[in-house]
Amino acid sequence: MTNGEMEPMPETLAGPAAKAGFYAELTARNAGVVAEADQRALRSATVLVAGCGSIGGAAVEPLARLGLQKFVLADPGTYELNNLNRQSATAADLDRNKAALAGDRVRAINPYASVEVFTEGVTRHTVEKLTASCQVVIDGVDVTTPEGWQAKLLLHRHAVRRRLPLITGWDMAGTQYVRCYDYRHVREPFAGAIGPDDADRLDMWELLRRAVPLRHVPTDMLAEIRANHARTDYSFPQVAYTAMAFGVISSHMVVRLLAGRRVRHEVRLDVHQKARPLGERWRTRARWPVELGALLPELLRLVRESAAGRAPAAAPDRDAPRASWH
Repeated sequence: MTNGEMEPMPETLAGPAAKAGFYAELTARNAGVVAEADQRALRSATVLVAGCGSIGGAAVEPLARLGLQKFVLADPGTYELNNLNRQSATAADLDRNKAALAGDRVRAINPYASVEVFTEGVTRHTVEKLTASCQVVIDGVDVTTPEGWQAKLLLHRHAVRRRLPLITGWDMAGTQYVRCYDYRHVREPFAGAIGPDDADRLDMWELLRRAVPLRHVPTDMLAEIRANHARTDYSFPQVAYTAMAFGVISSHMVVRLLAGRRVRHEVRLDVHQKARPLGERWRTRARWPVELGALLPELLRLVRESAAGRAPAAAPDRDAPRASWH
């Protein structure tokens, strides 16, 4: 199903009594961990997942299993072979749209779920409908292309306008940094760190520097950036356990937000450090300022260029199909 269409309910599962019984049994083992009031909120709420590949895709299945029944899923990208190291797809799913496949996974878990799929992704033509009915937004939009950043900023602007809490994440080597922008209280996209025209005039590294505080970038990622920041063909390394960590953290944050409770606006989980013995952990921490110092000249250059401002690039066609969101 694409562009907002919903798949009809199988006749064998039709009827309110069957639906109520199915939901009660599906969520029975949540009892004792998920409060009754939280379960009711999950049952009736709608969540938008924009970008259904790496981190966005990792959030879909935990939410469906927790009992969320109404999903809006958006992604213009299709699965590529290099996605399979971390994303919820198989070789048989190559070239399939990511949002459509995520919708299939939701319905395979809960055939009563309501799923709207938008294969165009976030555009000026879809963003109103994407955000119209949801209570929480999960932003998994790609940050490796200018088109991805423009779509991400568009999504955040509409979340601000509709006063929606938005959860996004950044996987950096073994670290998952989850950020909640509660736009019921925060009144600027990215809390003012990224302006409305910055995606057109700043490069990817400067945008990332503004979005992710340096104190949250792990030692191994600083070393990776220092070695590769000048490469025009560079692709960020991403692994399964870091992406899955976003699904773990964000799904619980969604439950709290839907139940009307507050969440921390920053959560950082360094899987590598958690697994290292104490001595190696301290040696890695000691290397952090060394790696940062080696990277600092490049960071200062970016800051100077940002302060001076760049000539705006030609505005891309924002109505054109988006590049793949990985």
